[in-house]
Amino acid sequence: MIVRFLAVFCFAAFQLVSFAQVQPGDPWFGESCTSIMVGKNASTDGSVMTAHTCDGNYRTWMRMEPAADHADTAMHIVYKGTLHTETPDDMRKLKVAGRIPQAKHTYAYLNTAYPSLNEKQLAMGEATFVGPDTLVNKSGMFLVEELQRVALQRCDNARDAIRLIGSLIKEYGFGDYGECITIADPKEVWQMEILGEGPEKIGGVWAAQRIPDDHVGIQANIVRIGTIDLKNPDYFMASDNYKEVALEFGLWDGKEPFKFWKAYGNVDKPYKIREFYVLNALAPSLGLTMDMDELPFSVKPENKVSVEKLAQLYRETYEGSPYDMTQHIKMVKKRYDDNRKEIGQDTIISPVANPWPTGDMRNTLNYLAPGTIEFQRTVSVSWCSYSHITQLRGWLPDAIGAVSWFSFDNPGESPRIPVYAGVNELPAKWEVCGQKNYREDAALWGYRKANKLATVSWGKTKGTILENVLSFEEKARLEMPALELQAKQLIAEGKEKEAKTLLTHYSSDFAGATMQRWAGLEVKFWEMFGRGF
Repeated sequence: MIVRFLAVFCFAAFQLVSFAQVQPGDPWFGESCTSIMVGKNASTDGSVMTAHTCDGNYRTWMRMEPAADHADTAMHIVYKGTLHTETPDDMRKLKVAGRIPQAKHTYAYLNTAYPSLNEKQLAMGEATFVGPDTLVNKSGMFLVEELQRVALQRCDNARDAIRLIGSLIKEYGFGDYGECITIADPKEVWQMEILGEGPEKIGGVWAAQRIPDDHVGIQANIVRIGTIDLKNPDYFMASDNYKEVALEFGLWDGKEPFKFWKAYGNVDKPYKIREFYVLNALAPSLGLTMDMDELPFSVKPENKVSVEKLAQLYRETYEGSPYDMTQHIKMVKKRYDDNRKEIGQDTIISPVANPWPTGDMRNTLNYLAPGTIEFQRTVSVSWCSYSHITQLRGWLPDAIGAVSWFSFDNPGESPRIPVYAGVNELPAKWEVCGQKNYREDAALWGYRKANKLATVSWGKTKGTILENVLSFEEKARLEMPALELQAKQLIAEGKEKEAKTLLTHYSSDFAGATMQRWAGLEVKFWEMFGRGF
């Protein structure tokens, strides 16, 4: 328990959680994203879901890129550096990595930092797992975000996307560290893990495993694929060199049973706190523990999973569990009767304790009382650029069936905005990145200002934040069925253009309502803290 809390209290009042670039040496370096996958029979409504938190100092602008037809001689330019541009037209520091023949037709797709959804209900998430640096070849043409882009432009289902990505890697090379792409369509969802083939060879190594239809899986920056059974192509795919490269680089002795994570993960076991916490929360009767050598690749949830449940998991900070970073940040609160006479004292978690403490805050508190905060990598983090939960519903027309539930900044604080695959465009503020500078014209800051203020005294603000987040979830539940019915009828009447306009206006209006609400929360919190605690 903290007894010398006054100094820390004053310190916390003015410290907002850092959103700077994560650096080597930080406890969360290399743990930059969380992707959860839900099979169609594990969801409450039969939809397939994949999700992604883009955790780090990555661009937050996005737009819907239109479908296009191309000449037979057209070439697609592959870039490096697209994760850190400020607007769609920002070409500073971009490097042309190469060119490949363009497809005759490319699909419309949602151009996020890691491209995430196309008009055919093909969706993707991403998580870096780094892997052995001996396999990295920077001369490889493709980084993971560009593989996602090309696959979304050219494919309409998960298996074709995996095969295309594999062929691009083999022909042009993978130039990134170890990466995972989660790839979903309305029928199924897969986890594809990719590495280079060594500094002397253009190519790559990869494996893909399907999440069973009645299961949920998670990728949180550690290789998760284990035994590969290529005799079962409905559940496994891999590059033809996945064992040979492991042998060549001494990552596998060729004798013990081959497990992809053991060879390429460079870890003691294929999970940490996030994988354990999420899988255990969904299937507690399995009795999973942090002491196990290996967790299941996926689990059958004891209760089917909704979009709202995924949103709750993405807000997770382990509050009330042994991993709660606020549990030892305490203070004494006096109790008084109606006459203001002291009648007792309670020891409580301090209102200024928040689950996203900076390194400076952790170090200060641990100096005053060693062991106050043991760092835990929470699912929700303050350095998140954006996140999405993408829902795919094959029983609806593609324009309506795919919805990206999108959120800027910390997913533990921000609302989720439904963006349909059929939207024609996004709000103007969504096309400006807010990471390089404070910009009023960047959507990110419409949420970040209130969110950062809320962490000054989280105990007093978290109820307000959650109430407003849930109110927009309820708004979507009440409004979207009628909207989708109307759009479906328009499409059935051959009025697809009108249906897409309807969906575009709804997503834009919903986004505007959330930004207006968060602007009000910013004022509310300034009024609270301006008057003192």
